[in-house]
Amino acid sequence: MKYDIILAGVGGQGVLSLSGIIALSALDEGYYAKQSEVHGMAQRGGAVSANLRLSDKRIASGLVPRGSASLILSMEPLESLRYLEYLSPGGAIVASSDPIINIPNYPPLSELFEKILSFPGAILVDGARLAKNAGAPKASNMVMAGAASHLLPISVETMERFIGTVFRKKGDKVVETNIKAFHAGRSAYAEETGLSHGG
Repeated sequence: MKYDIILAGVGGQGVLSLSGIIALSALDEGYYAKQSEVHGMAQRGGAVSANLRLSDKRIASGLVPRGSASLILSMEPLESLRYLEYLSPGGAIVASSDPIINIPNYPPLSELFEKILSFPGAILVDGARLAKNAGAPKASNMVMAGAASHLLPISVETMERFIGTVFRKKGDKVVETNIKAFHAGRSAYAEETGLSHGG
């Protein structure tokens, strides 16, 4: 088994936290995981990406080769399109529909969404709205984790446990709202794709 992921977003959206939760969950389930450094501008609003590779065999490099990503998981819609050359022919795109308009020539949203959804394995999730409804406006990354969880080779229970581990220092309420955001993302993906919520 090999599962390569490109995580994308902008500074302040929790790309690194999300990558860490997936990596820790995979390691706990006996997979090898190799994560690259986060590339891009660390300040809020600058483009950020990370490579995460999961496998049942040892992994030589932490960088995802072009054309081999099983998943592009993006916290921002335009950022998902920056990495199309890395997507494998049967790969999926799970992207937030919430734009962060940080460049003067940001494309019209209708065109952007049409381009993303032209890929057979693509889905858009309203991460910001779902996070706010879960009581955790800053947890859109956990919404996106939940949406992507249907595709990841790790169990929901393990991911929930590591969401708890990562946010425990911030208190039980923060853990609870982040897990609620995670499940909101799972439900959104299921509704969009016609899956059962347990799928």
